[in-house]
Amino acid sequence: MGLIKTLIDVAFEVYIVLIIANVLLSLLRINPYQPVVRFIYEITEPVLGLFRKVIPPIGVLDISPLVAILALQVLQYLIDSILVAISRMLG
Repeated sequence: MGLIKTLIDVAFEVYIVLIIANVLLSLLRINPYQPVVRFIYEITEPVLGLFRKVIPPIGVLDISPLVAILALQVLQYLIDSILVAISRMLG
């Protein structure tokens, strides 16, 4: 169960880093057609798009990445808690 928890934690952390990279790339206005930049946008946009539909920008500030990161961390905590509970029940 420890390996599964570790893999899930790593996946969440990598995705959060990709969201932060998305924010930095949009601030730096790097060419969006570069393969790495496009990959980051394509991977993060499905989640960020959901939050952008619900949370309007505050002036020129888009807080959807911050809310998405917080939501992902809460989800990660819930999944970890469930895995720990299952692990205790099984062993």
